[in-house]
Amino acid sequence: MKPIYSIIIFLFITCISCAQQKESSVEALTPEDLNYVTELVVADINIPWGMDFLPDGSMLITEKTGKLIHFKNGIKTDIVGVPEVYVRGQGGLMDIKLHPNYTENGWIYISYASTEGEETGGNTAIMRAQLKGNALVNQEVLYKANPNSKKGQHFGSRIVFDDDNHIYFSIGERGERDINPQDITRDCGKIYRLNDDGSIPQDNPFVNSENAKKAIYSYGHRNPQGLIKNPNTGAIWEHEHGPRGGDEINIIQKGKNYGWPIISYGINYSGTSFTDITEKEGMEQPLFYWVPSIAPSGMAFVNSDQYPNWKNNLMVGSLKFQYLERLVLENNQVTKREKLFEGIGRVRNVKQGPDGFLYLAVEGMGILKIIAKK
Repeated sequence: MKPIYSIIIFLFITCISCAQQKESSVEALTPEDLNYVTELVVADINIPWGMDFLPDGSMLITEKTGKLIHFKNGIKTDIVGVPEVYVRGQGGLMDIKLHPNYTENGWIYISYASTEGEETGGNTAIMRAQLKGNALVNQEVLYKANPNSKKGQHFGSRIVFDDDNHIYFSIGERGERDINPQDITRDCGKIYRLNDDGSIPQDNPFVNSENAKKAIYSYGHRNPQGLIKNPNTGAIWEHEHGPRGGDEINIIQKGKNYGWPIISYGINYSGTSFTDITEKEGMEQPLFYWVPSIAPSGMAFVNSDQYPNWKNNLMVGSLKFQYLERLVLENNQVTKREKLFEGIGRVRNVKQGPDGFLYLAVEGMGILKIIAKK
């Protein structure tokens, strides 16, 4: 074989090895869920989307079709006064989050698909209200994305507060990938940031940009269904659905562009390509990405003594493959992965409760708690 051909073949093999190493560099763990079981806490909820805990330890749970449930002492009570919800495709009643100072102000924040606006269809809205008995009162719509659309895709949506009590929320690009996510004059495909009363923070990145949506904090997102605060650093972490591959975990930074759909590690559902690049100057790389897609929904950091071997791990629900994924982190890098409770069902949400236990929202079942085997 001629030397020049030997060099070409060596380089080709080296490139393949490098690519394979990149894809397989995260170690798969031996399943540790053998040490744990799940216990059904709240039964018979078809699509439990959001959940949060009241100071007395009881739960508020949203059901996608528009029902808000208060679960206390083993009893489910439907809350009245829930806003009118546009239920279509992936849209409906979505996340719920208590204000960090709930015991002082009583505010509850809810994301939902709303028909408010001139166009037919719906889009994601954020409201706050207070709970009086079994009713939502003092309701205020803080943000409503426009325009409305009859498309059923990519409403988002999750809610989280930072250490300064700003509210962050996600809205997907509503199936308009070539129009919305890269345009800061349009809603959708964004992470937004407001003061807790709905006003625009004066240090938001685009408050002085002409025609921009002033609430935008970051852009270039597809369909974010995970949004949490890192309890150790205060940073806001997000995950979003890619198409066929390319689900991402990102650390959200002020004014940054996360690239969708210009850069992506995914392809069209049909198997065809929509972009030739995975990185570009001025666009952020994900902290981690999944290929193939797991359809991530819900996300929680573990800092509880209930799971000593999971401290500071990240938990992500998988809708597509119906398991809970445990991600081990070192210096903001995923070093190991573990699939927990494979086949449990479509995990819509995961949350660490005030008792330190992890709670899973599983479609067709309800809310489960992860406990140690006896």
